[in-house]
Amino acid sequence: MSKVLGIVNQKGGVGKTTTAINLAASLAMLGQRILLVDCDPQANCTSGLGFARDDERASVYDLITGTVSAAECLLPTGVENLTLLPGSKNLTGANIELAGEDDRATRLRSALAPALAGFDRVILDCPPALDLLTLNALAAADSLIVPMQAEYFALEGISELISNLERVRAALNPRLTIEGVLLTMYDDRTNLAQQVTETLREYFKERLFQTVIPRNIRLAEAPSHGKPVIAYDPRSRGAEAYMDLAVEYLRRNGISSSRESGE
Repeated sequence: MSKVLGIVNQKGGVGKTTTAINLAASLAMLGQRILLVDCDPQANCTSGLGFARDDERASVYDLITGTVSAAECLLPTGVENLTLLPGSKNLTGANIELAGEDDRATRLRSALAPALAGFDRVILDCPPALDLLTLNALAAADSLIVPMQAEYFALEGISELISNLERVRAALNPRLTIEGVLLTMYDDRTNLAQQVTETLREYFKERLFQTVIPRNIRLAEAPSHGKPVIAYDPRSRGAEAYMDLAVEYLRRNGISSSRESGE
């Protein structure tokens, strides 16, 4: 059965979509069948994989409002084993349109269920807010990765996020766990980054990923070319870091990769 992984942080600008795209692509290149679901009205996952804006194209919006099936939304990407379920600006209206529905927080979970058998992992890119779209993603996910920067305000936000996740677990999804916290845009030359890292390691212990994602110009450039960084510049520090993350993620889940075994 496919595992559903949410990439979530209520704070914007932490590398959430960058992580969703590049972890998905790296896992796909390691042989995992990956479905990337763009749950954000900004649809940056969709454009970052080379798809032009098209409000008529079937998207997550149509899926959660019940007008199409998941199979009707799927788009092949330029990366083998990686399939996209695109986002759309129409998702902005879903928060209002679904507000009065009894199943408003579980629409995504129900709609994705028929498609899960075709994939090893489903990765959900969540909006930078705790709105109805994010609640749908949290209700659908088995586990979460929380990307964050090594800065003071990130420490303030993480306790609020954990509190909100506990409420979601109690009300909607008791199986939901935190897979790990991922440090992004990392600069180990600063004392603050090192101090925040130590604080996070004390709190999260083994749930803080060993892999850190550095600031890297290639990571910033890749979306404008419609490619994950592993396809844009596979030898860049950003590409290597996300491949390391993919290997670490698989290892945590008891799966050995061809890269780790030296094949």
